[in-house]
Amino acid sequence: MMDLSRREALKAFGVGTAGLLAAGAGCLAQENHSGVAGAARMAAATGKRRYELGALPYKADALGEVLDAETVSIHHGKHHAGYVTGANRILDQLDAARAGGDYGRIQALSRGLAFTASGVVLHELYWRSMSPERQEGPSGRLAAQVESDFGSVSAFADQFAAAAKAVEASGWAVLVWEPALRQLLVLQIEKHQDLAVWGSVPLMVCDVWEHAYYLRYQNRRAEYVDRWMKVIDWRGTGERFDLAIGGV
Repeated sequence: MMDLSRREALKAFGVGTAGLLAAGAGCLAQENHSGVAGAARMAAATGKRRYELGALPYKADALGEVLDAETVSIHHGKHHAGYVTGANRILDQLDAARAGGDYGRIQALSRGLAFTASGVVLHELYWRSMSPERQEGPSGRLAAQVESDFGSVSAFADQFAAAAKAVEASGWAVLVWEPALRQLLVLQIEKHQDLAVWGSVPLMVCDVWEHAYYLRYQNRRAEYVDRWMKVIDWRGTGERFDLAIGGV
């Protein structure tokens, strides 16, 4: 793995040409504590690019007010890691299918790749949508865009929280930049990939699968979401927004 500057890491995180997606798969890179890209790697044996479990950007207990260390560790080390393993396995199976000219399972493999790879992408962004440092709200161009598209920051927060609380079954609330309309949207993503808007750039996500909160909140999703809103990493979200609109 090679060291990346913060600017390069943000570009690789999914706001470049290859990153225009709402919740689909993409090769991501991000900075961990040592500044090393983590989410994608080159598999030495095959020369193929494969997903990798990136390190958390903070200690597992850093979000203790909202999420306990056990929840974060299980979520990252078991669930997130499972999507990495699953996505890479399907990529290998697709390689084998092409090599052997055997496309009988292509429908199932394509469906599985959309689910598992989107799970990798969303989890990488989930960890970076939160910060142990309390932040008041968006600033700069992101704040202006939020005001323009939602009427106010509080109106945005109300819509985003409502979307997260109301996702049917397992899913996500996602703030995206929609480049065709050049505006921010809040989406509900069911599972990892359903209800996405093609071409949109994900900027911030809240995971409302039960494994994200059940140890502390049991079935009280609304309480989890309300607390989660207090640890949003607005600085990181603003940096991704600036890159999405071509501002830096």
